[in-house]
Amino acid sequence: MASTNTKSKEVIDVLNDLIETSKDGKEGFKQCADNVERSDLKTLMMDRAMECEEAASELQTIVQRLGGKPEDSASMTGSLHRRWVDLKATLTGESAQAVLEECERGEDVAKKIYEDALENQGMPHDVRAVVERQYQGVLRNHDQVKALRDAERAR
Repeated sequence: MASTNTKSKEVIDVLNDLIETSKDGKEGFKQCADNVERSDLKTLMMDRAMECEEAASELQTIVQRLGGKPEDSASMTGSLHRRWVDLKATLTGESAQAVLEECERGEDVAKKIYEDALENQGMPHDVRAVVERQYQGVLRNHDQVKALRDAERAR
């Protein structure tokens, strides 16, 4: 591995947090897909899981390019949240509303982590552009899940 300076190490650390967040998102969306009965929601959640995996892969490539070792797993916090989604789905009879509420909660966390990453002033412009583009996807996911949750509440 190439040696990295302090600035690069800080950027690599930020990107590794985003990789972990993306991996959490992938697993979280898969978990939500497993816990809803509606086929349209299952498809949407699996599509979002695939997008999160693609985001993680893109960031892993950047970390390698910067001379770092990319994160390759989801976080413990994300794992605990997925267990909560399982439990809540079981207790509520796998209601779409309950699953969407937990999915939205996960997207709230992703939004915050991406926002924090974008505050990093040392991030190279090309890397920042990737993170900003991915952040727009996180916002879209959050808003879409929230709208679906609101629609379920209105039922």
